[in-house]
Amino acid sequence: MKITKGKIIGAVIIAVVLAAVFRWGGNAPGLQGWSVSNPQPVQTVENSVNESADTALEKTNEAAKEQENQTDVAVTEKPEASPEPSFENNKVNQQTAEAVKPAEEKGEAPSDSPRSEVIKKPQNTGIRESKNEEKKKSKLIEMYDSSKQTAEGVPKPQEPENAVITDKEMSCTLSVRCDNILKNMEWLNPEKRELVPKDGIIFAEKKVTFYEGESVFNVLLREMKRNKIHMEYVNTPIYNSAYIEGINNLYEFDCGELSGWIYKVNGKKPDYGCSRYPLSDGDRIEFVYTCSLGNDV
Repeated sequence: MKITKGKIIGAVIIAVVLAAVFRWGGNAPGLQGWSVSNPQPVQTVENSVNESADTALEKTNEAAKEQENQTDVAVTEKPEASPEPSFENNKVNQQTAEAVKPAEEKGEAPSDSPRSEVIKKPQNTGIRESKNEEKKKSKLIEMYDSSKQTAEGVPKPQEPENAVITDKEMSCTLSVRCDNILKNMEWLNPEKRELVPKDGIIFAEKKVTFYEGESVFNVLLREMKRNKIHMEYVNTPIYNSAYIEGINNLYEFDCGELSGWIYKVNGKKPDYGCSRYPLSDGDRIEFVYTCSLGNDV
C-alpha cells in the first residue's frame, strides 16, 4: 500500500479530533477538569449507638472522678470533737471509781506518825474485797463511839492530827491471836480454815519499841509489816479512827456476823479506835479475833 502525503495528514486530523472528543466528552470527572473530594461519612444507626455509649461512659467516669474528689476532701477534713460528757455522767463515773477502790487506797496512815506505812493486801489471796455496806452495819465499828464514857483506867482518846511524836524510845508488848475461832470452827468460812494457826497465835506476845506520842495503831501497822503479816484497815471519818478489817487474811464476818478484830490494852477494851489510843511505856497490847462482839474475849 502506498502512503501518500494526503493520507498522513488525514490520519493526524482524525487523531486530533478523537483526542478532543475523549478529552471533553468522557464521563470521568478527571477528564472534565474537576476532581472528587473526600466523601462525608454516612451516619448510620450503629455509629449513633456507639457515640451515645461513649458519651454515657465519659459522663460516668467524670461523675466517679468528682465523687472520689469529694471523698478525699471529706477524709482530710478535721473530725468534729466529741461532745463533753455531762455532769451526771461525770458524777456516776466518780462514784463508780470510788466504789471499786481497795480499802488500803481509801485509808491513809495517820498523820501523827512519819514512820507508819500502808500495808497493802497481798495479791491472789482469794480474799474478798471489803464491802462498804457491811462496814456501815458493822457493830464492831459502832463500839468505837467517842460519845461513850471512857472506861476506868483507859486514857482519854488522842486525835491523830493532834499527836506530837518525839524521838524518845519506849517499849510495850504486842500480841495477835485468833484462838476464839478454834472454838467456833463450824461458823468459819471453809476457805479460811487453813489460815487459822493450830494454837490460834498469829503473832506471839513480844516486846517492841515505839516512840513517845505514837498510838496502838502505829505499833500494829509497823510490826505487821516488819514481820510480813497481812493486814488491812479502813479509816472511819465518823469516828476519826482506823478500823482493822483483816489480819493474816482473816476478816470481819469470816466467823459469823458478830465476828471481827478488837483490841485490848492492859486487859481493858477501849471504846474508841486504836489510832486514837495514846501509848505509855510498858503498855500491853492485844489484838484478838472475836466471834461474839467481844463477849468471848
